[in-house]
Amino acid sequence: MQTSTLVQDLLIALDPAEMAHAASLSPDPWQAKLLRSAAPRILLNCCRQAGKSTMAATLAVHTALYEPESLVLLLSPSLRQSQELFKKALTAYRSVDGPVPSKTESALRLELENGSRIVSLPGKQDTVRGFSGVRLLVVDEAARVSGDLYFAVRPMLAVSGGRLLALSTPFGTRGWWYEAWRSDETWERYEVLATQCPRITREFLDEEKRAMGEWWFAQEYECQFLDAETQPFGREDIERAFEEEVEAWDL
Repeated sequence: MQTSTLVQDLLIALDPAEMAHAASLSPDPWQAKLLRSAAPRILLNCCRQAGKSTMAATLAVHTALYEPESLVLLLSPSLRQSQELFKKALTAYRSVDGPVPSKTESALRLELENGSRIVSLPGKQDTVRGFSGVRLLVVDEAARVSGDLYFAVRPMLAVSGGRLLALSTPFGTRGWWYEAWRSDETWERYEVLATQCPRITREFLDEEKRAMGEWWFAQEYECQFLDAETQPFGREDIERAFEEEVEAWDL
């Protein structure tokens, strides 16, 4: 291996953000912070096209390269989404000129000579239950992954002490993703609005708002958890109806 390649490999090993630079990407501040984070549990509540999947794929490859014998599991709601996320991981892997050669490679699986594996799977319990000892679990489009599946995959991290990264755009005031975002659990949270993404222009956002309307725009580009437009009662109204506190009236 040439000296310049060795230097690049060392820089990437010490700083995961350098992997993004190697792929000709200029990470936003939040992206660089994410790649350098050592937090065991991370939530990304990001607008569409913020680059969350690309950063998740980059982190997956960095884990596989520099933590030998690692199992990195990429979980998406559908087969098509699994394929797209895995393609991003392959792009990140190839951009660093393969410091660890690949052993086997398929449409949804990459195995390296250091014993690490990256496996991308669609969101079905019968396809994921056979895995254990996961070093990094990435849940893509997390708001659309069912609670049953989410709670079925969490035990994969029990023995390995692995990390969990869940990323999504909001999808209503329901499900484990919404509950996790508003909970007091010790997640490291990132919220990225479209106005904070330098690759999305104001002109495009103005056009989207006119075309989509306020409700869809707020969900897709402003990271807001909203009740369904057809829902007769809001989530907060329903929760208040079950409060046990009794208000005293002065008569």
